[in-house]
Amino acid sequence: MLVTLVVNPVSGKQRGEQIAREAGDRLSRAGHDVVRVHSADGAQARAAVAAEVDAGSELVLVVGGDGLLHDVLPALTARDVTVGLLPAGTGNDTARSLGIPVGDPDAALDVVLSGRTRTIDLADTDHGPVVTVVASGFDSKVNERANAMRWPRGNMRYNLAILAELRAFSPLSFTLTLDGVRLDTEAMLVAVGNGPSFGGGLRIAEGAVLDDGLLDVCIIRPVSKAKLVRVFPRLYRGTHVDLPEFERHLVREAVLECPGIVAYGDGERLGPLPMTTRVRPAALRVLVP
Repeated sequence: MLVTLVVNPVSGKQRGEQIAREAGDRLSRAGHDVVRVHSADGAQARAAVAAEVDAGSELVLVVGGDGLLHDVLPALTARDVTVGLLPAGTGNDTARSLGIPVGDPDAALDVVLSGRTRTIDLADTDHGPVVTVVASGFDSKVNERANAMRWPRGNMRYNLAILAELRAFSPLSFTLTLDGVRLDTEAMLVAVGNGPSFGGGLRIAEGAVLDDGLLDVCIIRPVSKAKLVRVFPRLYRGTHVDLPEFERHLVREAVLECPGIVAYGDGERLGPLPMTTRVRPAALRVLVP
């Protein structure tokens, strides 16, 4: 088999390159022909992957996190190709949702070599396809603030951005059109989940299924800032769905409108609302345990 191994060399605190090298060696020993694509630039990686698949590559193996997969998705969904994941990013929510081992590259490569596939849906937005979650509201405002900060680096910058945003945040006025039905609501955040989690394990759309042909529109209605601080850790466990302020709608299309709010998908900046998201059923063939 001809395999394209695409890697962001700085993924996972620069572990991506090491994981890619070891995976390439093992694939070669298994009799596969391996071509490696190295790029920290999304557009360049996307163009290179498209060229390799057009030249005959049957498997694209993504060594990185949700961001790298997001970058190359447009090149994958337009072509008949199988996708494998070797988690090497900071989030890895796609891998977790598919049951692919995170933190164990050898076990993740075992999944690839086993050859079992699953065809999953995607969330098609005005700004391109998303695998995991389209997020807007408090979380996207935190991302905007964190991206504008030059110090500190890593998770501490995100934590400081949360604290800073809490001081200024107030509930937002959303207009949602869900399968053609309009809903005006105040909310802390609105997320459109193809999969259950984003942001390295925030299970905002707990219960979402990647291949059910539906999107889970999840709303957290207004809560006090003190309660928001208490509720936020529950997102990692998915237990927030039991709160009276949580609301879910299963739809095929969602239009989100909210002045001044930018949406993020797969942890990447998509663009300002309003934005339409539609489910694209059975859009991506991936290797799974």
